[in-house]
Parts: sequence; structure tokens; C-alpha cells
Amino acid sequence: MIKIGIIDDEILARKVLEEYCAKIDNFTLVLSTGNPLELVNFVQSNDLGLIFLDIEMPELNGMEVLRSMLKPPKVILTTAYSQYALESYNYGVVDYLLKPIKIERFLKAINKVVASKITQGKKHIGKEELQIKHDGMPVNIAFGSIQYIQSFGNYLKIFTDSRMYLISETLIHITSSLPEHFQRTHKSYIANLNRVTKATRTQLYIEHTKVPVSAMYKIVVFEKLEVLAKL
Repeated sequence: MIKIGIIDDEILARKVLEEYCAKIDNFTLVLSTGNPLELVNFVQSNDLGLIFLDIEMPELNGMEVLRSMLKPPKVILTTAYSQYALESYNYGVVDYLLKPIKIERFLKAINKVVASKITQGKKHIGKEELQIKHDGMPVNIAFGSIQYIQSFGNYLKIFTDSRMYLISETLIHITSSLPEHFQRTHKSYIANLNRVTKATRTQLYIEHTKVPVSAMYKIVVFEKLEVLAKL
């Protein structure tokens, strides 16, 4: 899970980002404030994986906040002004979003964060296993053998190269146990993107199976596929 902070003195702007973040399964919002000093104090004793940081704010603006932090988390700047874009990249800012922020642009920005996590975790691919309980017995499944996962209410079907496992679990909960190359493609599906052989705008092909891609996840899915293709 990625712990998220939103710092923006505009209440409506914060609400928009909160709604967007709530749509991302592996995001957990732990700080939402209009006071940049609250962020400065918060990061001294708490971990944040990503912050959405407004630039124009009272007391401290976003650039001053960045300059004050010795080891800032990943940052996506949000602003109605573009003149700070060049300077912001000197501080390792992931992306720079101009208001009003559209969901498509938001998803593209967070995929830059996801891309870096994929790169960092690439060396672990194929070396770890998913631990489940099947028929009351513990079972370890190699991540590389999992093709996709499909949900049925509070149950999941895990389709592997050799068989299917039915377990009592939810997609949201199992996501935290999966590497970054596993991606939600639909409200009922998670796909192993390393196993995709072909993709259309609405479907992924894994072996002889078609896994649906809904409009909500389309941008995330294809951004990840593009990143994996370059690794």
C-alpha cells in the first residue's frame, strides 16, 4: 500500500484528489490538509509514499516546502500556474499537474510512481510466492505461474498454469500480497501483466483467455504494460 498525503489550501481541490485517490486500490490516504506546516510536522514521525502538493499556499508555498525537506517522499505538484515546472524537477518531482485536474491526467501521473516501483521490484519477479489457504491447507503459488485472478463476491479464483484455486478472499485484500506487475483491470479481475501476449482497448490476452479491461483501469493498465515492455 502507498500512503498518500494531500496538501492544498483549496477545499474543493482536496476533495477532487481525495475522490481520485479513493479509486486506486493500493492508495491509503493518511493526510489531507490545507496547512503545509502540518505536512512538515507529519513527515518527521510518519512515512508517506507520495504527496500531492499545491504550490500557491499561505505561510509556506509548495516550493518552499520542497526546499525544507531533506528526504521528501515522491511528490506530484498540483497548481493552476505553470511557471514553477522547470524548478520543480530539480527536486525530483514525479509530475506536475495543472488545475483543474482531470482523472485521465491524474492516472498518468500516478503511473509514473508505479513505474518506479516496478523497476525497483523487477529483480524479485519469479522469486517469490503467493501464500494462500486452499481447502484448509497452506499452499504456495509462484507468482510467475499465476495468469489472472477473478472475483466472485467474497471468493477468488486464482488461475495458474497448472490449475485453478478457489479461496475465500477479496481482490482488495489480496492486492497487497501481489507484486507490482499484477494489476486490477476490472472490478472483478487482476491480471499478471508479465503474462499478457496481446492487448486490445477492452481486453488482455493471457494464453487462450480474454481478461476484460474496463474504462476505469484502462489508462493504468496500458501505462504499466508500456513500462514493462521497456524493462
